[in-house]
Amino acid sequence: MLSQPTADQVPISFSQFVITLVQSTMVALGEVENPDTGQKRMNLELAQDTINVLTMLKNKTTGNLTDDERKLIDGLLVEVRTKFLTASGTYQRR
Repeated sequence: MLSQPTADQVPISFSQFVITLVQSTMVALGEVENPDTGQKRMNLELAQDTINVLTMLKNKTTGNLTDDERKLIDGLLVEVRTKFLTASGTYQRR
């Protein structure tokens, strides 16, 4: 019988890690409910910090990502940056 792997034995992919950070950003932007509280609450400072981490991650991994990974992080960064600008009132849709 095979035993279930422990959390430290399960490798996380780059894509899964990026998606986790984006989900945290969406919670901080009040776009989705906080899974702990079930409430939507905006925290722009936390959202900006997480976007900065995603940007740093993108910059530090340049040249080491697959095309799919690069497209994923690029696309998600555009999405969360736009949502941040909209939430902070610095971006208006035309």
